[in-house]
Amino acid sequence: MPKNEGRRIEIRNTLGRLGIQVSPLCFGTLTLSPLQAGLPRPAGARLIRYALEQGINFFDTADLYGTYPCLREGLRGWTGEAVLASKSYDYTAKGMEKSLARALKETGRECIDIFLLHEQESALTLKGHGEALAYLVKAREKGIVRAVGISTHHVAAVRAASGCSEIDVIHPLLNLEGIGIRDGSREDMEAALKAAAAAGKGIYAMKPLGGGHLIPRAREAFYYMLGLPFLAAVAVGMQDEREVDVNCHYFSGTLPPAGLEEALAGRKRRLMVHDWCEGCGECLKSCRSEALYLEGSRVRVREEACLLCGYCGGSCPQFCLKIV
Repeated sequence: MPKNEGRRIEIRNTLGRLGIQVSPLCFGTLTLSPLQAGLPRPAGARLIRYALEQGINFFDTADLYGTYPCLREGLRGWTGEAVLASKSYDYTAKGMEKSLARALKETGRECIDIFLLHEQESALTLKGHGEALAYLVKAREKGIVRAVGISTHHVAAVRAASGCSEIDVIHPLLNLEGIGIRDGSREDMEAALKAAAAAGKGIYAMKPLGGGHLIPRAREAFYYMLGLPFLAAVAVGMQDEREVDVNCHYFSGTLPPAGLEEALAGRKRRLMVHDWCEGCGECLKSCRSEALYLEGSRVRVREEACLLCGYCGGSCPQFCLKIV
């Protein structure tokens, strides 16, 4: 393990009305998953443990990501608090019951702190997930979930969740340039989130670097997020110890060591489409950013629109798509 060049995060913020205490930096585990870096379980577990040692106590995952085993191994034996958020696309009670049971079993936990309806778009989609939401509310009453919420890229969904008494937590997309917000501007999302916080909702954001587009402006992008009083935390994907160190500096209010920040800012990730793509178009259905299109018999990528979420890779029957 390299020498820790970061700064341990001691800050804890309250996430909403239920009093869940979280580090302002949330570890987004999508980057570890087969949809992105595909770190082997031992390597992913070591990175999670390293993050815990640097004061990060908040981890975000999803049924889709396949990172439960990494989290289980990384958290094994840890005696401090570790807050875990997960999410599922299920819209029926039975489907959500299976998703939650899988999360509990594969993480080895008796309670998932926060469970979210994945990628809600509006009051209509929230209503369509009514069965699943009702199941999660019952799970909260039983103590196997502490808080219930939604994740979203849509301003309309934030507004809908603000007026929904069953919702405790909102996990929205937000960044300096508003990259990826599907139905409005950055200012629209800010206003909706401010109102949600006033209504007692806990808020932790995603995509602060806009799917990698803002990596060269990382310091500016993170400081923008840290200046928003309604955010309890920001989920950031990390793939190695250096990224953990740099981000711990940002979220502790200190500057990273000379050279380290510049080295990471020079990285550029992209979505690669392998040569064996047959152009079946299945991946286009899962791309909410409309970053994929067919050109002849091959899928192509509009890099300016791609958020590097990797969800398209999970829908490809030939495993043609990978973030590199």
